[in-house]
Amino acid sequence: MDALHNTFNDGKYADQAIQKILKRDTRWGSRDRGFIAETTYDIVRYKRLYAAIANVKEPFNPGDLWRMTAVWIVLKGYDVPAWEEYYNTPVRRIKGKFDELSNQTKYKESIPDWMDDLGRAELDDELWEKEIAALNKQADVVLRANQLQTDVKTLQEKLLALEIATKTDERFPDALILEERANVFQTDLFQNGLFEVQDAGSQAIAPYAQVEPGMRVMDACAGAGGKSLHLAALMENKGQVISTDIYQSKLNELKRRARRAGAHNIETRLIDSTKVIKKLDSKMDRLIIDAPCSGLGVLRRNPDAKWKLEPEFLDKIRATQQEILQSYSRVVKPEGLMVYATCSILPSENEKQVEKFLASEAGADFELQDSQSLLVHRDGFDGFYMARLKRTK
Repeated sequence: MDALHNTFNDGKYADQAIQKILKRDTRWGSRDRGFIAETTYDIVRYKRLYAAIANVKEPFNPGDLWRMTAVWIVLKGYDVPAWEEYYNTPVRRIKGKFDELSNQTKYKESIPDWMDDLGRAELDDELWEKEIAALNKQADVVLRANQLQTDVKTLQEKLLALEIATKTDERFPDALILEERANVFQTDLFQNGLFEVQDAGSQAIAPYAQVEPGMRVMDACAGAGGKSLHLAALMENKGQVISTDIYQSKLNELKRRARRAGAHNIETRLIDSTKVIKKLDSKMDRLIIDAPCSGLGVLRRNPDAKWKLEPEFLDKIRATQQEILQSYSRVVKPEGLMVYATCSILPSENEKQVEKFLASEAGADFELQDSQSLLVHRDGFDGFYMARLKRTK
């Protein structure tokens, strides 16, 4: 109840609200913690559907939240507990209302009207319905073996010794997918830097840049550095990875992660003026722009983003994406490569941004080599877009 209240009424991010709740009682076992986290995420994911069935509206009072959890219990097929809060739960009415609403995508997949309209406008109806349904499923936990410290086979064996079973996927050579969810952060293997938690879709981006040991590579919009760490491993700690961001706190987290991973060739730079980029003019062999975006490709991990996103934000973020392409592209050497990537499934954030860049003055010296889209319903992992461009002169 408290986690839902914090997420829905106080505007907290669901993962932060859940983490706060889980710290309350150290006596809770892994089953209790898993139940609290997964149930909360499920109700956040289907907020619109459950609220409509329960006939409640935001801001939700405690009674509204109890009614929404009652809907979850009934629709999951569990017996309603004989608790005071659940007296007179209308089981048949809940099931009937679910049947009535389930033929409308905006209720069935629990999304705002504007998002449903946008998805249909940018993708065809069939593709959008398949993708939004897949985005409502729980995501796998995927690890990336840190090749600076271990290899996939050795890591898989060490995890199995801890009773953590994993499987591989030939499309993502560094990835191990957990067969059952487990708290991998508590293991010595994580503390010693043998792996990072990183979705397979995200793991596709660094290799796509075709880096080699000894190169100078820039990771723009690096954040906490998942891709920077992957680049350092692919480059065997040789050469230089320059990781930039506008937030010092994220770069501090990257430094901490780099120490744990044994990645020594990463240098962080705070973007506090245009001088940082100007100094690197035409000096980078590779540039990765993992651009800020709507995040529609990663809704499985961030279900509350559906309720926090606003259509106006999308207009702003598209302008930001193009500004970043225009300003950062100058750091690429002639014959060097630039990768533009997002965790969005919308063409307006992806292909159309690349087309707009190539038609601009800044893009005149670039040509598109290749582009790829990862879709959740088709590829099984987070939704991503990647385009590789070469600077010709």
